[in-house]
Amino acid sequence: MKLSSIAFWFVSCCHLMGGNVLAAEPVHWSLQPLPQTVAAGSVSGVIDELVQNELAAAELQPSLPAAPAILLRRLHLDLTGLPPSPAELRAFVQAVKLAPDTAVAVAVERLLQSPHFGERWARHWLDVARYAESNGRESNVTFPHAWRYRDYVIDAFNADLRYDRFIIEQIAGDLLPAENAEQRARLLIATGFLAFGAKGLNEMNPQQFAADLADEQLDTVSRAVLASSIACARCHDHKTDPFTMQDYYGLIGIFKSTQTFYGNWVDSENNNPSGLLPLPVVAGQLIPNRPLPAAEVARLKAQVKKLDEEEAAQNARVAKAQREGENLSAEFSALLGNALRIYWSRGGIQGRLQTVDETGRALPLCMGVKDRAAEEIGASPLFVRGELAHPAEEVARGFPAAIALSDVPPILAGQSGRLQLAQWLTHPHHPLTARVMVNRIWRHLLGAGLVRTTDAFGADGEVPSHPALLDALAQRFVSSGWSVKTLIREIVLSHTYQQASVYQATAFQKDPDNRLLWRANPRRLEAEVIRDSMLAVSGLLDRSRRPGSLTAELSNHAVSLIGFDKTLPADLDGSRHRSIYLPVLRESLPDALALFDAAEPSLVVGDRDVTNVPMQALYLLNGPFVQTQAAALAERLLKQSADPKLQIRRAFQLCFNRLPDRAEQQLAQSFFQQIKTQQPPLSPAQQLAAYCQALLASAEFRIVY
Repeated sequence: MKLSSIAFWFVSCCHLMGGNVLAAEPVHWSLQPLPQTVAAGSVSGVIDELVQNELAAAELQPSLPAAPAILLRRLHLDLTGLPPSPAELRAFVQAVKLAPDTAVAVAVERLLQSPHFGERWARHWLDVARYAESNGRESNVTFPHAWRYRDYVIDAFNADLRYDRFIIEQIAGDLLPAENAEQRARLLIATGFLAFGAKGLNEMNPQQFAADLADEQLDTVSRAVLASSIACARCHDHKTDPFTMQDYYGLIGIFKSTQTFYGNWVDSENNNPSGLLPLPVVAGQLIPNRPLPAAEVARLKAQVKKLDEEEAAQNARVAKAQREGENLSAEFSALLGNALRIYWSRGGIQGRLQTVDETGRALPLCMGVKDRAAEEIGASPLFVRGELAHPAEEVARGFPAAIALSDVPPILAGQSGRLQLAQWLTHPHHPLTARVMVNRIWRHLLGAGLVRTTDAFGADGEVPSHPALLDALAQRFVSSGWSVKTLIREIVLSHTYQQASVYQATAFQKDPDNRLLWRANPRRLEAEVIRDSMLAVSGLLDRSRRPGSLTAELSNHAVSLIGFDKTLPADLDGSRHRSIYLPVLRESLPDALALFDAAEPSLVVGDRDVTNVPMQALYLLNGPFVQTQAAALAERLLKQSADPKLQIRRAFQLCFNRLPDRAEQQLAQSFFQQIKTQQPPLSPAQQLAAYCQALLASAEFRIVY
């Protein structure tokens, strides 16, 4: 822990305890109130001032500004996830010569207003929201309507929806007023946030299933919004953070009073079926469900009725035998098999019928939540050791005592409490919500959070490297209307962000992890950006939004090894759309995502792992997707020039946003001289494709400096 961080923690605790450091347990830094005064000056200026103060204390200096080409590439990849074109780079370099600050500001504004901004930043939130299109676990059945939430998040970031409103909509959108049908549909879709979790669909005990579902929802909300593991208090008071079992069960009552709609029907893999939320019909609305002829609807309903009658007859047979003391041992296997046939057959039919109306017209549907019926709403008992067999006293629904906010509306009878929970989370004086989101944004732009443990702000996490900066940014975030775009704009306009990433031996010896931010952090691009950049430079990228999802088009709702649709590409990547539109099937991610450390979709992930393993190199060498992009890039170069030297220069401009130096030019020419002698001989297009693949596979292509 740095001395400045210790001093900040100590002084703040003394202030909160009236100067008597022995009077009470010190309040953890993350639970201390945000400062109520806003730092003077621009946010960019505040960032640079506070970073410079820490550097000066360590007798270090910030790095010089990054070269224009490096900075523009960094901005493009950070804000839109796509590299700049050679034309965009030329225009920017010229503009920087005339007015550097204006040129950067104009470029930043252009990128923030791009529709690709939402696609880039939505992916960050989808990692946190553990977004997935299948259940995973032992019953990996699909969520064919999950994509609506994906599009909701993209639109929210593009529209710069206030972050506090963004959180409220996802937790309690169904409880908010709507001005029209389109807004009502959007608010219902937002609550899908609570429905994506992996579920134990094979669980035979419905009470246990409900308890585990509520626990997963509570854990997701607390980790995503507060970077805190309140769910650790299910069986005992939290070991390191100030959350008790009473806090846990006060929150659990809220989620147990909520009904979740995820849309899986009964079959051999699922004992816990669920419907879906019907959406208002809106003009231009995509409905991937297939309609049914009215006659087919009638036939399916007749089938359900027949199965119901068979079940009733069998139940009557068993009841009669019980009354008369008849031994059914000889018939047991047949009776059980018949019961399962009825149960599973009816589930599939009912699942199909719920996607259409009485006439067979396909219905717009979504995953999400709503309050349970009034008689099912209420407090939860505290379960000793978390075991359902040992209930204790009921715990009134409410919020953790360690974060007491006086003016949050009370939870009334007949209400789940989700709206009040959302209001508590987004209260302007809440100590965690703004800090956590600011830190997430900082991490994506600077390579590491001010708090490096982005999903852990408790005692098990790290302290902030720049506590005063974190608090200043959090307070500005709240006071400026919770605008994500405003915060991103101010961060990327700071010198701290725009520094070069050049290595400095002296600074490295003092601060090898660059916690003081004496340079920009070189960063390996995320899996989606690597793939999208390949599509962009090859010229094959389809920049339009992919309608719906491949998952919604599968013929089978099971994606286990047995039930997987054999007509799909082996790597699930037959698309030229951006990677955010690829199917996110738990345990079956597309190769391009799985091999380059995409987020585990069953977990809240604010900071992805970054690995360098042999399978990545093999994919870049042998992967059909990479080979296709290399061939397309070669074809693009051949169309633009027949001169090998110009082809090499153009390839570098597209792939690295720079020209090759003399050594690289000579190395490329030597490569082509050697490859011409290869047997069997390769065509000029094949030779150029091999060179292009080497560029796409290079470290420089997948690193932002």
